[in-house]
Amino acid sequence: MAQFDVYLNANEATRELFPYLLEVQHGLLSSLKTRVVVPLGVGIEPIRHLNPMLIIEGRNVVMSTADMAGVPLEILGEKIVNLEESRHEIIDALDFLVNGF
Repeated sequence: MAQFDVYLNANEATRELFPYLLEVQHGLLSSLKTRVVVPLGVGIEPIRHLNPMLIIEGRNVVMSTADMAGVPLEILGEKIVNLEESRHEIIDALDFLVNGF
């Protein structure tokens, strides 16, 4: 498990709207039994700077930054990909959520 890994959303109740979860927690905290994740959704109207568009398995998804949450490690589904190449967009969205710029 690493920062910017993307996992299948194992929760059947939310999987249709949010098919993936993006881990944003830094690897220095890998000993914790929780992970901070941001849902990646479909059919969501993005807000500039807050909700970057990402591509997972050829599918456009929106980073639902304001829905970020801490989740138990064991609920993460299968790892799909790592989005290190989108690091700046992801960090900028998190920064916008916290600092407003």
